[in-house]
Amino acid sequence: MPFGDLRAAGFQPVPFLIQLFAATAYQLSWSIYVSDYSRYLPRNVSPIESFMWTYFGAWIGAAWMMEVGAVVAAMNPHMGVAVAVQRSGDGILSGLGTVLLIASLGGLLTVTAINFYGASLTLLSAIDTVRRIQCTRRVRILSLLATGAAASAVALFLKGDYVSGFKDLLTILLYLFTPWTSINLIDFFVVRHGRYSIREIFNVNGIYGQWNWRGLVAYTVGFAAMIPFVSTGFYMGPIARLLQGADVAMLVGLPVSAVIYLLACRSMDIETELRQVAIADRDLEPGAAAARSISSDVEMPTGRMGYQSRR
Repeated sequence: MPFGDLRAAGFQPVPFLIQLFAATAYQLSWSIYVSDYSRYLPRNVSPIESFMWTYFGAWIGAAWMMEVGAVVAAMNPHMGVAVAVQRSGDGILSGLGTVLLIASLGGLLTVTAINFYGASLTLLSAIDTVRRIQCTRRVRILSLLATGAAASAVALFLKGDYVSGFKDLLTILLYLFTPWTSINLIDFFVVRHGRYSIREIFNVNGIYGQWNWRGLVAYTVGFAAMIPFVSTGFYMGPIARLLQGADVAMLVGLPVSAVIYLLACRSMDIETELRQVAIADRDLEPGAAAARSISSDVEMPTGRMGYQSRR
């Protein structure tokens, strides 16, 4: 919408939902980094404090940039991003546009490095799920090269219409993150209340096992429920067509995945699991165990317990 043409009567729900869910996808994409900095917090910081400060930090850091980008794009609707930023900056002060472009280079390099770091960790984790690997320096470098090559290939593939292709890529990312986010939040805040065994998470044959069938079922059902509501450049679900392209798939996937996971978890014996958690982590340093308040005088059962991990 051109600059100065924002009117209440002219509000268009489809562009609004596109931007809303693009911003949501951005927020969700940072959720995988939470453990990278929350692990260094003092023990007296509660999970809700960690969650809220992380959320508002990410929101504040992104909101102002999105607002600037929206204004610049509205003022220069037919220009590329770099040219629009330069022209807007020069409109404020001669030469400021060039300074802004140079200054943005450092931020782009930082974000790109973090993204490659996260992508390489995800790749290594995925491989380690099916085949145990030793994360040596050589393996880490190879994973970075692999993710770099994959990202470059996608960028080259989308070069014909990069903006539209990137928008669809963000949308797909949102679809993939939606059930995962719902399941993780329900598991942490409702099912287990943040009480996990630090040791058993890394123990393939431990109380969590290798696969969480409850999570996989909830993810599959939640994702399938979103398909009729999907709205992308290459596919539009039947309900999305009825809504004139409005994308509300996330509003469907979140509750469906949550409900299915809660129903699947009704068969879990949480109290027994928490006793096992306390025993597994009892010799860790004080405060590190996830369920210190539970009695540790219960013997640890042997064998595979049937409780799967969150992988």
